[in-house]
Amino acid sequence: MTVTTRPLAAPSMLGGSIELPAHPCEHDPARRVAPWTGQPGTAGTVAVVGAGKMGLPLCAQFAGHGWRVVAVDVQPAVVDAINAGVSHVDGEPGLAEAVARAHADGSLSATLDAAAAAREADVVVLIVPVMLDDEQQPDYRYMDAAVASVAPGLHAGSTVIFETTLPVGDTRHRFAPRLEHATGLASERDLFVAFSPERLYSGHALANLAQYPKLVGGLGEESRRLAAAFYASVLDAPVVAMSNAEAAEFSKLADTTYRDVNIALANEFARYADRVGVDIQEVIAAANSQPYSHIHQPGIGVGGHCIPVYPHFLLSRAPEMELVSLSRRVNDGQIGVAIKALQKELGSLEGVEVLVLGLTYRDGVKELAYSRALPLIERLAFHGAIVSAYDPLLTPDEIARCGARPWAWGEESPARAVLTQTADPAFAGLDWAWFPDLHVLYDGRNSLRDARMPAGVAYHGVGVPAGLRASGR
Repeated sequence: MTVTTRPLAAPSMLGGSIELPAHPCEHDPARRVAPWTGQPGTAGTVAVVGAGKMGLPLCAQFAGHGWRVVAVDVQPAVVDAINAGVSHVDGEPGLAEAVARAHADGSLSATLDAAAAAREADVVVLIVPVMLDDEQQPDYRYMDAAVASVAPGLHAGSTVIFETTLPVGDTRHRFAPRLEHATGLASERDLFVAFSPERLYSGHALANLAQYPKLVGGLGEESRRLAAAFYASVLDAPVVAMSNAEAAEFSKLADTTYRDVNIALANEFARYADRVGVDIQEVIAAANSQPYSHIHQPGIGVGGHCIPVYPHFLLSRAPEMELVSLSRRVNDGQIGVAIKALQKELGSLEGVEVLVLGLTYRDGVKELAYSRALPLIERLAFHGAIVSAYDPLLTPDEIARCGARPWAWGEESPARAVLTQTADPAFAGLDWAWFPDLHVLYDGRNSLRDARMPAGVAYHGVGVPAGLRASGR
């Protein structure tokens, strides 16, 4: 019998992530046809509306499997870059090379004219943002405009696929009727409409396309068949043809909302761990050594385009989902937990210098969408703190636009509190001598728990009591 202070390795979702193997490509070279009708081994023309950080990887993937791809975007600079064979999206391994290759062989071009692209295309894929308005309801301004822009080019036989995450029922009840009205085409006879949720992670998009099963749901049997046949021709991962569009829409919302609820539970556990003086990371590792437990990691909050947004899509249709609503409040409330921890150490924050490290919604991704740093800076300023900030991905001007004074790496700072909002690996290289007045570190991602702090500096992790952090358990 072996006795250890840590669980033995076991299947676990500690942190909510398991790296799946990539499926190898087993496609023979496709025969390009016009019109494309979904026959195995054939490829046609696809218009991808929205050539942003997720749309451009789709363009490259489709072109790499024999399809002629027309990327559509409203930004002339994006169109010009693609037509020059240049990726405007940074931080996606392999994308720049794939775009250059597709441009060179003539399979990828771009345009501002969505109707012209749809007129040429057998399949139209829409992947433009649907976010939240000020009332936490779905904001359709970009998708409504995209749908209106492609409609004049749709023709008998067109297949339209929505990849943007939508509330349940929107494909059938909001967008299909608009397309039918604008075109005079009838669904399941002349026009085929389906939903297939994007399931990509920034910085891993091309890899994810070969890893995660592709979910597809149509308005009817023929829509489902055509959408599934399209993805089977361009993806190496399995394609899952679901019963209808609503099931596919719900699947994406269930996936992202599960993670939000799970993180909220981890945050509640972390608050209790603080109270009883145990290390929440030790607890989670132990719990997750049993394969039915998949507790995620606590933190200072949840940002990004997906997890803080899509639970509200569910709530917009089903406000009775109390657990979903509560989880959103718990996760957004983590900023208040951090503020109270600083106040416990420092008293009033009036006039106190505070340095926030990490402003993007997660480390390694230059994106501020729903970043918890923005309300954090606002709340600190409300309490009278003098807030400076640093992020290795942002320029001083970009940091200033977030409401904080830029701090330059390595300069001496008068900060009495340092607070990490991302887990950027660069922060492990901090020299605490740069902060001669430092009194407290609030580690919002538990990424500096093993840092050797100067005497007299208090450490606060999220559910990691100061007396236990240095044990490394």
